[in-house]
Amino acid sequence: MPIYEYQAVDPKDACHQCSNGFEILQQISEAPLLTCSFCNQRVKKIISWCHSAVMEKSEEQTRVENKVKDYENSGRWSHAAELADKHSEKTKDKGLKVRALENYKKAGYDPGFLSKHAKLNGD
Repeated sequence: MPIYEYQAVDPKDACHQCSNGFEILQQISEAPLLTCSFCNQRVKKIISWCHSAVMEKSEEQTRVENKVKDYENSGRWSHAAELADKHSEKTKDKGLKVRALENYKKAGYDPGFLSKHAKLNGD
C-alpha cells in the first residue's frame, strides 16, 4: 500500500499536522483526501521527492566492467586483472580491486606479490 503526502491548502489557517504536511497509507483505488482529519481544513496531495539507493554507473565504468568480463570469459586473467586494477585505482572502486586481485591469482601471480600489492594500495 502506497504512502501519500498531504499538506494544507492554506497553512495559515491549518493545524500543526497539516500545515507541516503529513503522510498516510492509502489504497491506490482510494480517493485523495480533501480535508485534514484533525482540523477539517482543505488539504492537497503533494508530490514528494523519491529517494533511492540505485547508483548509476558511468559509461566508462560500464565499458571497463564489460571488457574485464570479456577477458575473464576468454580466460585472459592477466588482462582482466590489469584493466580492473588500473580502473580501481582511478575510481577507488574496492569491488573492482578485489576482482583484480582474484584475476591476478587466477593468472598465476605469486600470493606474496598479491598481498604486498594489496597493502601498498591501502586495501
